[in-house]
Amino acid sequence: MGNSSQFSYFTLSPYLGYSGLLKYLFFMIVMALYILIVCSNIMLIGVICLNRSLHEPMYLFLCSLFVNEVFGSTGLFPLLLVQILSEVHTVSASLCFLQVFCIYTYAAGEFATLSVMSYDRYLAICHPLQYNTLMTHNKVATLTALAWLSPFITVLILILLILPLPQCGNIIDKVYCDSYSLVKLACSDTTPNNVYGLIAMFFAIICPVMLIFYTYIKILKVCFSGSKQTRHKAVSTCTPHLASMLNFCFGCLFEIIQSRFNMNNVHITLRILLSVYFLTCQPLLSPVLYGLNLSKISTICKRMVCRTQQVIQ
Repeated sequence: MGNSSQFSYFTLSPYLGYSGLLKYLFFMIVMALYILIVCSNIMLIGVICLNRSLHEPMYLFLCSLFVNEVFGSTGLFPLLLVQILSEVHTVSASLCFLQVFCIYTYAAGEFATLSVMSYDRYLAICHPLQYNTLMTHNKVATLTALAWLSPFITVLILILLILPLPQCGNIIDKVYCDSYSLVKLACSDTTPNNVYGLIAMFFAIICPVMLIFYTYIKILKVCFSGSKQTRHKAVSTCTPHLASMLNFCFGCLFEIIQSRFNMNNVHITLRILLSVYFLTCQPLLSPVLYGLNLSKISTICKRMVCRTQQVIQ
């Protein structure tokens, strides 16, 4: 079992041990990605908040999604940027647990928000006449609050179960802190952590995904039996959401495979990309999917760009 203790810091993966110009090139690429994610998502948050015509349930849920993208990215990129430039890749225990909280809350919040959005589209397409009655402002506020509070509580309990575990080591074989790696370092029985992890995964991932697929089955039935206009509306509003959900599911699957299985035969760079895929590609993809495919948002963005160009001229 070895000597167990509570470490005050953790050492992250040596994969970031680049030197010379390569280190600074990697830093600039990651910094550019972070700036792009934050700026694109904040721009769309501003567009939705400042335009009363977008104060509809679908766009308010989208605004919540964009806020979550910024939250999740901020849980990864600032610390990652520091680690890239550091000679010794250490992080304090408190900061490590804070990163776990941010990243896992982001992931659970993403699934919760996407399931709420699918439920909203289900009501809009399958029950259009009753939509305004069923999706009231109070219901929008309640669903949004649940999509944020439930991940916060779920992940907080997860961390509280990890904190008292005595540890036999403090080396995390990843570029960021995660729950599974911390539990693997424990010297004591981790059965409660494993059981709770499975329960949390069921409610945070499997249940939302099942709800999303159920609503889309219902939506597809309406599309095939409805008019051409109904099919067009369903495709234009649901395609970005479905693509976003599938992309995030694949990203989380990559992360689970990379964490649970021996990946030593896979190139280090590919391992890093797989582990951060759901934290980078999803926040980058969401503004593109929703900003370009939803006509209302894209039209307002074009107007804003034109006005900005006129002011500059």
